[in-house]
Amino acid sequence: MTGTAIKFCGLTQAADIDAAVAADARYVGFVFFPASPRNITREVARDLALMVPPGVMKVALTVNADDALLDDIVADVPLDMLQLHGTEAAERVAEVRARYGLPVMKAVGVATADDLPALDTYGRVANQLLVDAKPPPGADLPGGNGLAFDWRLIAGRRWPVPWMLAGGLTPENVAQAVAMTGARQVDVSSGVERAPGVKDARRMADFAAALA
Repeated sequence: MTGTAIKFCGLTQAADIDAAVAADARYVGFVFFPASPRNITREVARDLALMVPPGVMKVALTVNADDALLDDIVADVPLDMLQLHGTEAAERVAEVRARYGLPVMKAVGVATADDLPALDTYGRVANQLLVDAKPPPGADLPGGNGLAFDWRLIAGRRWPVPWMLAGGLTPENVAQAVAMTGARQVDVSSGVERAPGVKDARRMADFAAALA
């Protein structure tokens, strides 16, 4: 296993789980957001989650989900973590964490230095932070857009909780991203796909190899 923990997000089929496990993933992510090409039903997510071996964290990604949706997801899918990837306020993050008794990862979009204070705010209420590229104006998706941000903005920075680097990572650039930021965890979705929502096992393996 590499020293950098990998989260493969947006898995949609059994072969994706196999590829993620083969690539020593520390986390696998399932998307519950209809606008995403990676969106899956709770039934599919449950079947996939049951394939995941012990030691690999199963993460549900939601976007501004209400309690009713989260209740259904948590009831139907065996999970280890909730990922909030919308515009949830810090108070909402704390509320979700208390309600479900699961660790919560909060995604924060970064484009400029003005976006960095939010990481400190969310770092006081979340269990982990996902430092992602801020979506461009008018984008349909809050993440998974294949865009990177200026990694120099967070070089050497630390927050009160563990954090994960996301946004435009690929097998070709992830080693540089880790070297520049000091990230100990990375998240990838579109960067290991051959088409939107379709994972490529070879690129997943190459991503892990780049961190070896």
